[in-house]
Amino acid sequence: MSTAVNSSKPQPILLIHGGAWAMPDDAVAAHERGIAAALAAGWSALSRGGTAVDAVEAAVTIMEDDDTFDAGRGSFLTRDGRVQLDALLMNGADLRTGGVACVERLRNPIQAARLVLEKSPHVYFVGTGAERFATQHGMRLIDNTELIVPRERNRLMAFQRAEAAGHPDTTFSGGDPTSVLGSATPDTTFSGGDPTSVLGSATPDTTFSGNSEFTTPVISTDPERSRFEGDGLQPVHSAPKATGALAPEGALAQTALEAEALRTLPDELRIEDPTLHSHDTVGAVALDQYGNLAAGTSTGGTLSKAPGRVGDSSLIGCGCYADNLSAAVSLTGWGEPIMKLVLGKWAVDRVAAGATPQDAASEAIAYLYNRLGGHGGIILLGPDGQIGIAHNTPRMAWGIATATGHQQGITRNP
Repeated sequence: MSTAVNSSKPQPILLIHGGAWAMPDDAVAAHERGIAAALAAGWSALSRGGTAVDAVEAAVTIMEDDDTFDAGRGSFLTRDGRVQLDALLMNGADLRTGGVACVERLRNPIQAARLVLEKSPHVYFVGTGAERFATQHGMRLIDNTELIVPRERNRLMAFQRAEAAGHPDTTFSGGDPTSVLGSATPDTTFSGGDPTSVLGSATPDTTFSGNSEFTTPVISTDPERSRFEGDGLQPVHSAPKATGALAPEGALAQTALEAEALRTLPDELRIEDPTLHSHDTVGAVALDQYGNLAAGTSTGGTLSKAPGRVGDSSLIGCGCYADNLSAAVSLTGWGEPIMKLVLGKWAVDRVAAGATPQDAASEAIAYLYNRLGGHGGIILLGPDGQIGIAHNTPRMAWGIATATGHQQGITRNP
């Protein structure tokens, strides 16, 4: 789909996402309202002659303030029951960038990222250093409890009870995606016409969708697939023969025990489809009337993450990147696989090499899945106004604003 208009003056465009995951039906309306509000704020900035950076900051700020999303207030809680936030903002005109991570007392980390971008010779601040820098430039510190909502307290307690009952956490375990997930065809159709018909023809596999920390163990009968090296794709052929619990039969027995533990969990601790208990990162990319691109991504991370864990969202080239010579990108989904592949830079480099943003977006999600079994979503915006949207999760909240109007959707896979 191309939204570019033939004119000597670039036509502004704003493209945003509110997370790619197995969004349940009862969450759709809240996401639609949140996306609409973010589009309105970002487009207001662009229509007044503001920069792409202004628009991205404005749109992401709205989503950080909306507890529907895993960014700002309402984010997932860390293992010790606190909110830790990460954000990145990048200017494609000069590659100036600001990032913050592990902040606990800032309501809007994207605004702190803007301060780093504009007022610091550095690129990235973390923890108390980021908070100190923000306060030195006018931001107010808040108590961490202001970022916590009851829904997330309950979610954390349920997760930790299930974990204590023996439910394995395999969110970041990698493995051979073809042996675990079956077909590697992602749902990435977004080729023009009605943007609400972002529907593929293949039945989605939601086993590992979204940002969930719960996954169902898969028992393989192939000993060659019971142990992996490196990124989890190559079976170990040269390792010495293992014995005991490390032997293939021992690993299978352990997995069987874990599966049995899941079956015996009481109903109040059981989560049949873990992807229904997740929500995800937010992001925005924009092109302004001056021909400049910008990108921003903000997140609260994963459920019950270890304090201090940083995902892809605030890392340059991973969950966010912008360069006028290629494209602007924001990603959502599993942070660890996205980081390993430096997927944001991978995608914009495809655009620089001649691919359309849609082709690059589709290829990036296919690469994420085929290489590391990862799930997520991506938005891409080229300097000519062409866009790309792709994901391999059942739904992803998205929105587009141009001079001709606003469009938004929650993708529904068959």
